[in-house]
Amino acid sequence: MTPSVDPVSIVLTTIATKTDAVALARTLVEERLAACVNILPAMTSVYRWQGRIEQEMEQQLLIKTASSRVVDLEHRLRELHPYELPEFVVLRAGEFGAAYMAWVQESVS
Repeated sequence: MTPSVDPVSIVLTTIATKTDAVALARTLVEERLAACVNILPAMTSVYRWQGRIEQEMEQQLLIKTASSRVVDLEHRLRELHPYELPEFVVLRAGEFGAAYMAWVQESVS
């Protein structure tokens, strides 16, 4: 019988460019909540917040983790994130290579 494998999830969040995205990413990896965090280049975000149209320079963070760690990751991200309501979008990944999945599992356990 093949042991069950914890699926990998990719979590998206954004953070203002004036915030230290690297410090946030390092904390999530050091605390084993994420195997890897990719910090994408600055982008302009336009969104509605509290009845107004806002525009902000932000960076997108792609956070790779085991699906079993998503709840803990969300809790910690809300503690660390400077936004009142940080983006937290979970993409349940379809397929990953076996070696990559094993590395993610090892990195967050």
